[in-house]
Amino acid sequence: MLTVLGFAMIATFLVLIMLRKMSPIAALVLIPALFCVAVGQGAQLGDYVIEGVGKLAPTAAMLMFAIVYFGVMIDVGLFDPIVRGILRFCKADPVRVVVGTAVLAAIVSLDGDGSTTFMITVSAMYPLYKRLKMSLVVMTGVAATANGVMNTLPWGGPTARAATALKLDAADIFVPMIPALGVGLLFVFVLAYVLGRRERKRIGYLTLDEVLVPETDAVLVTAGGGKDEGGGKGHGGGRKATGSSGDAAGAATGTRDGEGDGDGFQGLDPNRTTLRPRLYWFNAALTVALLAAMILELLPIPVLFLLGAALALTVNFPRMAEQKERIAAHADNVLNVAGMVFAAAVFTGVLTGTGMVKHMADWLVGAIPAGMGPHMALVTGVLSLPLTYFMSNDGFYFGVLPVLAEAGAAHGVSPLEIARASLVGQALHMSSPLVPAVYVLVGMAKVEFGDHTRFTVKWAALTSLVVLAAGVVFGIV
Repeated sequence: MLTVLGFAMIATFLVLIMLRKMSPIAALVLIPALFCVAVGQGAQLGDYVIEGVGKLAPTAAMLMFAIVYFGVMIDVGLFDPIVRGILRFCKADPVRVVVGTAVLAAIVSLDGDGSTTFMITVSAMYPLYKRLKMSLVVMTGVAATANGVMNTLPWGGPTARAATALKLDAADIFVPMIPALGVGLLFVFVLAYVLGRRERKRIGYLTLDEVLVPETDAVLVTAGGGKDEGGGKGHGGGRKATGSSGDAAGAATGTRDGEGDGDGFQGLDPNRTTLRPRLYWFNAALTVALLAAMILELLPIPVLFLLGAALALTVNFPRMAEQKERIAAHADNVLNVAGMVFAAAVFTGVLTGTGMVKHMADWLVGAIPAGMGPHMALVTGVLSLPLTYFMSNDGFYFGVLPVLAEAGAAHGVSPLEIARASLVGQALHMSSPLVPAVYVLVGMAKVEFGDHTRFTVKWAALTSLVVLAAGVVFGIV
């Protein structure tokens, strides 16, 4: 019964948010509450929620102060050179923009933290997607999938969990997986190219000068010869700007402070009052030091971002009124993301507390045919897709993986093979509704979570299967 109800709860949640019948926050809270009552454990709902909130509170704190920190870094202009550099590289070509998104997300993912990756990637790419009128779900889908492949780095979490659960060395798990993960990352770049070609076909090819023209001043000529004032979409084989053009640093749209309504080049407005050019190298050094401290685990990540945000605010905006203004400017993002994390705590708390997760995992493991025993590594790889999507990494690696490894050992399958196979589902995992970082991604990109899920899941699952196939071909799994 708990198995059926567990799957039913997850299915109900996904259907409602993808059909936009409920907001993610409401669905994450109300659906598990109803199912908790349905299994006859309504009296324990409070305990389950408090336990779930307690486990995710450090994550919520980290995201809150990370958003403030990177928001301040965007305000003061730390990422402006990156945005201008990417813009020049992309040359207003949708193909280059999408491929650039994948490359940037993969590079930034080296720090091992998904939230940081998404904040930096969206900060750099969002203005360009908006100005080119490209699909924002393409940006979120490509960024999440690229980060999912890179999330298998030893300091990213899953590899360390697998090593701990099976008492293995993380290097022994990860190093042999590098060729398969490399194939997976290459597939993401190919996918980005294909999606970029699709976007180019939809919106046409623009010139760099056109992109740099403020929307309010641009007069664009479509391929058919008609005028499209205000930056509207052209048709067919390209468009040329006939209005005034600005230089790469200066022709940004948006309000003076770069906040506006999210439709302009928020990060490139050279006239916003929050810029601190004299403190550029201080802010760059502070960010590098913060990321280095995270990798070296000098302090817990929430503490690092708490200290970093406080220091960044104090140095860049010494006046109390300025600090309050900057915090208020990012309050929406903080509230949305923190609220989503605590709502997810209700979902995970009920799943775990009622025993649904354990029954679901036991049922899936028990459903494996006896004849598949010698192929338990392949079975583990396939199961890692749905299990890491519907469960937290902790639940999968500490609850399910040891059972799979034990079943594999009975048929002579090495625990190392099982551990490596367990990593292939991470490309899909990063778009799971149980991953707090994904709410940072969709929140900053102003994309509905249901739209992101509907677009991304198929590509992320395909990427995971490519990694698994490469692992089989290379004899790793």
